[in-house]
Amino acid sequence: MAALALRLFFFFYFPTVTDDSHIYANLATNWLQHGVYGQTQGGHPEKQIVPADTRLPGYPAFLAGIFWLFGAGNFKAVMLTQILVDLATCLIVADLARRMVSERAARITFVLAALYPFLANYAAAVLTETLEIFFTALALDCAAAALNRMPEAGVENQADTGALNRTYRKLWAATGAAIAACILLRPDGGILLATVALYLAVLAWRRRVGRKKMADILVAAIIVVVIALAPLAPWTIRNFRTLHHFQPLAPRYANATNELVSRGFNRWVKTWIADYTSVEEIYWNVPGDKIDPEKLPSRAIDGPTEDNPTQRDETLAVIADYNLSQDMTPELDARFGNLAANRIRAHPVRYYVGLPLLRIADMWLRPRTEILPPDVRWWEFNDDTKQSVIAVGFGVLNLVYVAAALLAIIRGQARGQARTPSGIRWAGLLISFLLLRSAFLGTLENPEPRYTLECYPAIIVLASSLVASRDARHLP
Repeated sequence: MAALALRLFFFFYFPTVTDDSHIYANLATNWLQHGVYGQTQGGHPEKQIVPADTRLPGYPAFLAGIFWLFGAGNFKAVMLTQILVDLATCLIVADLARRMVSERAARITFVLAALYPFLANYAAAVLTETLEIFFTALALDCAAAALNRMPEAGVENQADTGALNRTYRKLWAATGAAIAACILLRPDGGILLATVALYLAVLAWRRRVGRKKMADILVAAIIVVVIALAPLAPWTIRNFRTLHHFQPLAPRYANATNELVSRGFNRWVKTWIADYTSVEEIYWNVPGDKIDPEKLPSRAIDGPTEDNPTQRDETLAVIADYNLSQDMTPELDARFGNLAANRIRAHPVRYYVGLPLLRIADMWLRPRTEILPPDVRWWEFNDDTKQSVIAVGFGVLNLVYVAAALLAIIRGQARGQARTPSGIRWAGLLISFLLLRSAFLGTLENPEPRYTLECYPAIIVLASSLVASRDARHLP
């Protein structure tokens, strides 16, 4: 009831409908009403519908189902449905903790997931996060169940062995189906597929398994990969036949076929951006709004270098030329690209190591208020002290979850293989997912904290193992 109340609070007071929400809704409506997976030109219903592949079909299909039941554009019905999905996520994450740690950890996990506000607030946002987190948790839970049922050598009863193998394969098939749903919602869902495949490979190598066990692991990997990727086949064929190009996922920058991608500008941004504040103030505003040099961090306009003594002047000149029209032309984009190339040559370690690490840290540790009232510059305490205090409180709460999970790993909670209050079975699966996803996020030029939310089923299970082990020491 507390979990439901928290989500309804965000539904009534902080419902969120973004530009991305309208894009998804437009795709869903056109698909439902006209049988065309595409967007109306200029957003006007009377104009032509143009087939598109800018977004994968998972979330538009979900919206189309809601719109078919409750009416086109009914975002309230979408949010209420997502609240139910998010409550189910809490139960699935608790089940994951039960399989990996203990019954006590499962109860603690449910509380931590149910009352975590940054999962709850996205249930009231018309975005992919709630469904993506649900299917991520489901895939991890099915994988843990399959690993727990891995056939052991020495099972004498052939009938039991056959039944065990059937259940084992069905669970891996369910894992693959959940991963397929993740990929159809967002392309980065493929990171979970890579995690499972890599973990199975490492498991086979570390255990030096026999031929029979190796065959079981190989079959598991094949089942997961085939089922996870199978739904992309019709999507790829559709894109090739309708749009005449090979696109198995979605374009990196969600651009239409004939739309200019500002690759030079994006690369220039990656040479200095490290936090979400710059995403809102600079990155999202181009093209269409001016770039305010005063809002750029000092590292974005470095002083003279040996390779280019006039870099600062050139940077300000390109920004000034862009600000005249607020339109990113190919010529301007090429100039930003040249700036980026010079900056990378001057500071390669910063570009390839320092800034990615800073972006990862910002996404993990920043107060998760991007769809809540606190300003992105919450630390300045200038405009609204109350909102800044709330942001600090949210930041501390998030830090407690992350620190507890990290402490569980550091203190060796993840080393145990037995199902005990102090150990996590198959913990490498969770840790591998956290590392792979974080490494991928470091390559992005738009460090948005919401991109780490898919990791929180793993974070909460790790954190609960720490709390459960501390509680167990005080039990009679």
